[in-house]
Amino acid sequence: MLTKISDYLEIAVYWLIILLPFAVAIAPAPANVFWGMLIGFYLISRILRRQKIIPYTPINAPFIVFILVSAVSMINSINCPSSLRGLFKLVQYGLLFVAMEEFIKDKKHFQRIIFFMIAGSMLASVDGFWQLVTGKDFIRGNSIIVNIGLNRATAAFPNANVFGIYLVPLSVILSGLALYYYKGVKKIVMLIFSGVVLASVFLTFSRFAVIGCFTGLFLMALIRKDKLVISAFVIFILLFPFIMPKGAKEWAKSVNYNPVVFLCNTDRISIYKNAANMIKHHPIIGVGVNTFSINYQRYKLPEPDDCRTGDSMYAHNNFLQIAGETGLLGLIAFFWVLIAIFKAAISCYKRAKDEFLKVVSLSITCSLAAFLINGLTETSLYYKRVSVIFWFIVGLVLALRSLISADRAPEN
Repeated sequence: MLTKISDYLEIAVYWLIILLPFAVAIAPAPANVFWGMLIGFYLISRILRRQKIIPYTPINAPFIVFILVSAVSMINSINCPSSLRGLFKLVQYGLLFVAMEEFIKDKKHFQRIIFFMIAGSMLASVDGFWQLVTGKDFIRGNSIIVNIGLNRATAAFPNANVFGIYLVPLSVILSGLALYYYKGVKKIVMLIFSGVVLASVFLTFSRFAVIGCFTGLFLMALIRKDKLVISAFVIFILLFPFIMPKGAKEWAKSVNYNPVVFLCNTDRISIYKNAANMIKHHPIIGVGVNTFSINYQRYKLPEPDDCRTGDSMYAHNNFLQIAGETGLLGLIAFFWVLIAIFKAAISCYKRAKDEFLKVVSLSITCSLAAFLINGLTETSLYYKRVSVIFWFIVGLVLALRSLISADRAPEN
């Protein structure tokens, strides 16, 4: 009886992994429900089968250290319930990627996951286009956001920047497959899909979303030594000042073409200075995990009238937020996590024999880089609805590692 229950739970986990990135495109509720069920069913099935809950992965050690440092940071926390919620989220992220490493065992499962990642990005992109044409998205009824005279697509997300965070890594994965894996009619269809999603990234007018996406694709073209794509990027860069939307040109002129202000805005610059002040006062273990916004007003420096920020803010930079909350120890631990992730991802690309797995390995590696670059002006790892995409892709890296190892194993 217990074995049957476990079998059903494992089937559920199999499909929840496939559907999770698609659910993120729709709304927070289904994404959270799918994520919670995935982790819950995984834990119950492991317990019923009396199997190890936490299997070995190359990022276990650094991730556990990151959690421990985050726990130690609670010494300085002014809100322990908030910090406990932050620790719980980290544990959820960890259980997500170990569950994926355990349950993604074949290429077919991987292909289904990629299909629904593409479907989710296409649904969100079409929703964004519909919103720009009609004034409201068709999933949640969100209205267009207008900044500096630009209509910005949000689709079913709370704002254009969060929409960009969701699209960026998925656009890189989709483009990688379209450029380097599919052939014939499938290639043409995938290139059209890729173009739609890339256009949607641009229509968010989220500057570092565009830069992150551009960098991820450019890095992929460099690795593949694709002269055509590299040349297209160079031409685009040269033409961009001339084809920039009118609102963006006027904004650039209004800030005297200052590249830092143009890319970050004056309010973000103030936030960065205040975050640095927070780190200065608590450099070792920070102010406490998941309490940056609660502590923000205590470390605000005098701000010019045109750079004023609220009393409760995110850092709008993943690394400053981590350092502010968990100190330099936490930031070092997180960098260790990233090094382990990229080391595993690059190893997958180098070792893969199967062309699909090889292209996916490259695309996923570059998508992680794109996500982190976007995170230089966004706290993308702290928006629960879209942060799950980062850790989901980490789970894909670990699953790829197992698949490629099995693919290379000698036959008896």
